[in-house]
Amino acid sequence: MAALTDGMLTNWLGRIFRSKAAIPLVLLSLGSPALAQEVSVALLRPESMSLAPAPFMSTTSRTVTSPERPVHRFWDRENSALFAANAAFGTADFFVTRANLRNGGQELNPITRLFTGSTTALAVNFAGQSAGVIGLSYFFHKTGHHRLERAVSLVNIGSSAAAVSFGLAHR
Repeated sequence: MAALTDGMLTNWLGRIFRSKAAIPLVLLSLGSPALAQEVSVALLRPESMSLAPAPFMSTTSRTVTSPERPVHRFWDRENSALFAANAAFGTADFFVTRANLRNGGQELNPITRLFTGSTTALAVNFAGQSAGVIGLSYFFHKTGHHRLERAVSLVNIGSSAAAVSFGLAHR
């Protein structure tokens, strides 16, 4: 009897998931808690978020401002040097990878392995990698994360240097 019940349960669940009935069920189950949460637009206005002065504080107290972090231009000397080093190591990685692939080697990076069919595709991969580093650094720059802005380039330089070293050692 248990085998019959298991078969009926499987068929019943199979009918639900095979049909389009699962989608509305999921939407209804997830949608009702979200609909229960109401947020007033008036609460999101900055003037409604200001704190009222406490009764024991005088209204003539001076405000303390935190020192501003130094802001730098995105294309400053340090970023330019990092991006140039990034491009140099990416170019070296391209040439070492291409030479190893021509001599029967294999690409170990699973993402780059998708582009090893032709020299052009491999060059586009490494150029896209450099452009991605610059784009991610710019995102961190605009959001005020200046240490991460520099770290993205440093991590990519390190990984490219390791790949070049490994590729040259295993010729």
